[in-house]
Amino acid sequence: MSIADRFAHFSKLHVAGDPLRLVNVWDAGSARAVAEAGAPALATSSWAVAAAAGYPDGEELPFDALLATASAILRATDLAVSVDFEGGYADAPDEVQGHARTLLGLGLVGCNFEDRKVRGEGLHGVEDQAARLRAIVAAAAGLDRPIFINARTDLFLGTDPATHAGRVDEALVRAEAYAAAGAGSFFVPGLGDPALIARICGASPLPVNVMVLDPTADLAALARLGVARISFGPAPYVAAMQSLAALAGQLLGH
Repeated sequence: MSIADRFAHFSKLHVAGDPLRLVNVWDAGSARAVAEAGAPALATSSWAVAAAAGYPDGEELPFDALLATASAILRATDLAVSVDFEGGYADAPDEVQGHARTLLGLGLVGCNFEDRKVRGEGLHGVEDQAARLRAIVAAAAGLDRPIFINARTDLFLGTDPATHAGRVDEALVRAEAYAAAGAGSFFVPGLGDPALIARICGASPLPVNVMVLDPTADLAALARLGVARISFGPAPYVAAMQSLAALAGQLLGH
């Protein structure tokens, strides 16, 4: 399929109440395994991609290594692939645009893009982040193709759950701004309160993505809240490495 066809198919998979499940991958082998399990599309986890290469998360993985991993995944599957672009490996919109142009030139259908200051403190302001999103959209337009951006807000990740109710209004302001800038979905990792998830799903102009780290979680319950996309972040990588370690111990007689 063409990029436009894959984009259209990928977009249609985001259905509130019948969410797309993305088992996050980290290399060509994991991509092929997940594809063979029946996945409708693929997405990477920056944490897992970095860990698999021996780096910590947070754009410590060299950008060239990210490109090499994305290329290998694309060679391994015919499915639509979205890559975790973190914060674009830059702050300034023009630099983000340049990196996005290189990444999208590989043939990806989409990317994750977060609003935290990866190399600093706190979050980018709403307007600053909207400008950064528009830069990615412009990079895609320059390649005469669409791009599905999963716009991530870090308002909830790593913060006290007791403060989450007070962060929802700002999250919705960001959802509106990110939608206007050209994002395709709105990602709220770290938010686990069902009532707050339902509130965001009900008010967001974009389909909502949540992250699930517990493989035993009730995914049907999340669907009933109006979630349109469920991703599993580093959980598949962690499970795979735990399984490998157990097998290695058995084979080594430990």
